Amino acid sequence: MTFSLPIDAEANALLDRDPLAVVIGLTLDQQITMEKAFTSPWVLAQRLGHEPTAAELAGFDPDALIAIFAEPPALHRFPKAMAARVQEVCQALVDDYDGEAANLWTGVATGAELFARIVALPGFGKQKAQILVALLGKQLGVQPPGWREAAGGYGEANSFRSVADIVDDESLVKVREYKKQAKAAAKAAKA
Repeated sequence: MTFSLPIDAEANALLDRDPLAVVIGLTLDQQITMEKAFTSPWVLAQRLGHEPTAAELAGFDPDALIAIFAEPPALHRFPKAMAARVQEVCQALVDDYDGEAANLWTGVATGAELFARIVALPGFGKQKAQILVALLGKQLGVQPPGWREAAGGYGEANSFRSVADIVDDESLVKVREYKKQAKAAAKAAKA
């Protein structure tokens, strides 16, 4: 399976070949568009002149990384906070997974174990962890027993709730409609 998000082909190609780019994209996927979040790992690689490793980003001078994130156009709406978050996630990958993002999911025995590994990452709450479990299962074939249950509603077959479900323009429209309805329902619940 190859990524076919509505972003530059080069950004999709980076997601296809680099598990770290996928993890960074999902790390950044908050309070900005999904397209921006999943394009930013490619833009980061362009600014660095190469595809970074988790160890490199974990050890990067924090102020220098913030400057790279903040360079117009900024990689995120909150470049300082998200540069720090990416460093924290990369440090966790270095500490717990030999600096290899794919080791986060390689060899997991169950969906529950996969979810537990992901939710332990800095900034990955329940929803973000479920989305990554679904993304790994639906797009990358990482399907340990119980992965759909661990992904909650995001793991349901033929659902259109998140980046995990986007494979073409039609599915993108369906995901956007779902998100629009979810926001409206949340707003109505607050009223």
